[in-house]
Amino acid sequence: MATSTATVGGGCFWCTEAVFLELEGVSGVQSGYAGGAVPNPTYEQVCTGRTGHAEVIQITYDPEVISYADLLRVFFATHDPTTLNRQGNDVGTQYRSTILTESEEQATVAHEVLAEIDARGIWGGRIVTTIEPLTVFYPAEPEHDNYYARNPFAGYCRVIVAPKVAKVRKEFTDRLRRKAVA
Repeated sequence: MATSTATVGGGCFWCTEAVFLELEGVSGVQSGYAGGAVPNPTYEQVCTGRTGHAEVIQITYDPEVISYADLLRVFFATHDPTTLNRQGNDVGTQYRSTILTESEEQATVAHEVLAEIDARGIWGGRIVTTIEPLTVFYPAEPEHDNYYARNPFAGYCRVIVAPKVAKVRKEFTDRLRRKAVA
């Protein structure tokens, strides 16, 4: 199986990781940081909003099973791309909506999907998601891996993450995984 990667930021990476782990063709999701100026930032540094990084996830997927465009459609459906530097109660540049592309082909597809979502008017506002080249991805600390799966009863997970996962299960039933992530 040949795999590809996609890197997106749509607020807290605990939410986005949980969403994409639901999808068939996704073999892994790594939480991390990108788009900033500080090398090897820590969670504590990124949370200050002063490093310039966004909380992002890097999705490893099989493009024969799920396309990059479909990953982006899920991305746009599961966070509010019209709020600048904010997702719900999470406020700051580290929570910005961003697509970090690894190739010109990914950039083209990202612009096409953004235009498609914007034309549908489902968000009722101007989409502020940035599309920019990925320069470097820094994996987050191990305690952020599989956060929702390890903490399903934590308040944040019940109130914020669970509804996003439920939305994916309802709206993307044809894309849900049939087997567990290894």
